[in-house]
Amino acid sequence: MSEKREMMASTLYETSRYVSAQRVYFSNDLETLSLSMWLAFASGVSGFDIIIANEYGVVTACSEIGFSHYGKQIPEDMLQNVTEGMSEVQIAALGDIYPERRHIIGAPLTTSSDDDAIVFGYMFVSSDLATFRHDWQTFSVVFALIAINVMMLTLAITFLATKRLAKPLNEMAIAARRFARGDFSARVEDMDRQDEIGHLTQAFNAMADSLESSETFRREFIANISHELKTPMTVITGFAEGLLDGTIPHESEKRYLSVISSESRRLARLVKGMTEMTSIQTKEDDSIFENSFDLTEIVRLTLLSLSVKIEKKGLDVKANMPEEAIITLGDSDAITQVVYNLVDNAIKFSEPGGVIKLDLWRQGLLAYVSIENRGETIKQEDLPHIFERFHKGDKSRSADRDGIGLGLYIVKAILDKHNQNIFVESRDGSTKFIFTLEIR
Repeated sequence: MSEKREMMASTLYETSRYVSAQRVYFSNDLETLSLSMWLAFASGVSGFDIIIANEYGVVTACSEIGFSHYGKQIPEDMLQNVTEGMSEVQIAALGDIYPERRHIIGAPLTTSSDDDAIVFGYMFVSSDLATFRHDWQTFSVVFALIAINVMMLTLAITFLATKRLAKPLNEMAIAARRFARGDFSARVEDMDRQDEIGHLTQAFNAMADSLESSETFRREFIANISHELKTPMTVITGFAEGLLDGTIPHESEKRYLSVISSESRRLARLVKGMTEMTSIQTKEDDSIFENSFDLTEIVRLTLLSLSVKIEKKGLDVKANMPEEAIITLGDSDAITQVVYNLVDNAIKFSEPGGVIKLDLWRQGLLAYVSIENRGETIKQEDLPHIFERFHKGDKSRSADRDGIGLGLYIVKAILDKHNQNIFVESRDGSTKFIFTLEIR
């Protein structure tokens, strides 16, 4: 619509300027046949009707073939509207000139004199409403088609984008339902996306790995603890029933009661180890570093507490420790447990009459403790697993009747809580454990 109005205004402006400039050519009276013919030509080019009236508003020329508008009067109000310049497009019938209302725009025809511009006529350009309506309908149809196409394209793009976004979310929902049923093998397809969905997918898969690992550990733990409990409970039950029903001779009762007592103590050690393990896992990390202690004193007291076992096996202890205190950060009770477990292991697996070497030194910001014994070495294939729960080199778990397979696991768990490391070397009849602690 606005383009049509601009075209009418442009046609009016150019045509009126031409007629004003060629007034002399048209014999000054605006009634020549050549002017009407020229207006008919201009109308054919522009598609608009053009009429010219003299200074009194009487039509003197028009573009319509048959000149049916000649002599008709333009209403005064229309003349008044255009007297002071080009008017806006409006809807009117120009009196009785047109039988129907039309879109009309008009302008005065002026010529210049020495004093001021003189109005010698008027020009009007018009178009019927049907033309405007047709143009508007055509535009509306085109606009509607474009809008529909854009909407369909937008819907298609939105559908594809939503489907792409929803795919990993749907996979996560399916995987979560499988997790609820105890199946932790489900994973979300990683499409190497670098957006938030990609990060969420990676985090979800990492969580799934952690859950699967935890579930594996849980099953192994239940299997191991069941195995550890089954053997002593079977022995205790069997021997107790034998004593009660008289199957075991009276003279052998003391020996079998000794076995029952030994297995009962083994069960107590297992329960104690489980309690310690739970205590370590539930302790707050930040609280560990609020305390400090003398590591040298911890090592001395631990050796003293194990002196009976050391003497019973005829071992010689060579301790190389500084006389001054080495103050380290951490939980003193937990580190005492670390030193105790490592020295106890060294005693247990040392050859009778052998030597245990214990070294303590500081280097940079860390304190180092080394515990070494002579005896049967750990198989190389077992070294990566010695810190796992219930792990023993002897798969039948019968070689070490006193052990429950939690000692080194507890050591590793405590040092992990302290953000420290432990290393092990076992070759040529010598086994050495070295761990670190942070100096205050």
